[in-house]
Amino acid sequence: MSSMPLHPVAIARTPFVEKFAIPRQPSLAPAARACIELVAPYNQPEALQGLEQVSHIWLLFAFHAVPADNPAAPRLRVRPPRLGGNEWLGVFATRSTHRPNGIGQSVVKLEKIEGTRLWVSGVDLLDGTPILDIKPYVPYADAIAAAHNAIAPAMPATTTVSWADSARTNAQAEGLRLGEDVEGLISQCLAQDPKPAYQKPEPAREYGVRLWDLNVVWHYPQPDQIHVLRVEKTAE
Repeated sequence: MSSMPLHPVAIARTPFVEKFAIPRQPSLAPAARACIELVAPYNQPEALQGLEQVSHIWLLFAFHAVPADNPAAPRLRVRPPRLGGNEWLGVFATRSTHRPNGIGQSVVKLEKIEGTRLWVSGVDLLDGTPILDIKPYVPYADAIAAAHNAIAPAMPATTTVSWADSARTNAQAEGLRLGEDVEGLISQCLAQDPKPAYQKPEPAREYGVRLWDLNVVWHYPQPDQIHVLRVEKTAE
C-alpha cells in the first residue's frame, strides 16, 4: 500500500483565484458559489442520477496549491490560524491545509445540476481545485447533535466591514456583469478577517485580494474594523 493513485472526478471553478481570504471553513460565506465540472470518464449524466434529491453534498478534494509533505520528515504539528498562528496542535487535531496526503473535505449546498455540472454555494475552495469524490450529505448520519469540539466550540467572531461609496457602487456593478453577489461575497469573506491573527495592521497599510477578475483593496481604520477602499477590474 505504498502507492494509492487518485484521479480527479471533477474540477472546481470558484471565485477564489488566490489562497488569501478564502473562507476558513465551508458555509461561512454563503455567497461563494462554484461550478463543479465533471471530467472524463465521469462526465456523463448517469454519474449524477438521483443526486437532484439531495440538498447538500460532500466534496473530497486535493490541496493542489499546497506543497506536499516530505514523507521522510512528515509535519506532525501545525499552528492553526484560528488559534492566532502561535499555538501548536497535532496535525490530526486540525483541519490545516498541510495534510499527510493533501486531502480536504467540505460540505456545500447543492443549488442545481446542469448536465454534468453541479452549481454549489458556501464553498471554501481555490479555483481549479481537483475534486476527488462527491458524496451525498446524509443528515441522520452526518449531523451528530451531541458532538463537540473544544478547540473550535463555536463560529469565530466576525469583523465589522464598512465600504467606501465608490467601492460599493463598483461591486454592485461588477455583480451585475458577473451574475454573482460580489458585494455579499466580499463582505462575508472579509468579515472573517483574512490577515494573520498575530498582525497588528496600521491604518495606512492596504491589503488586497483577487476574486474572479477583480482586485479588492481594504485597510483597517481600527484593528477590529475593515473598510473596503476599492473594487476594480484587473487590467487585461
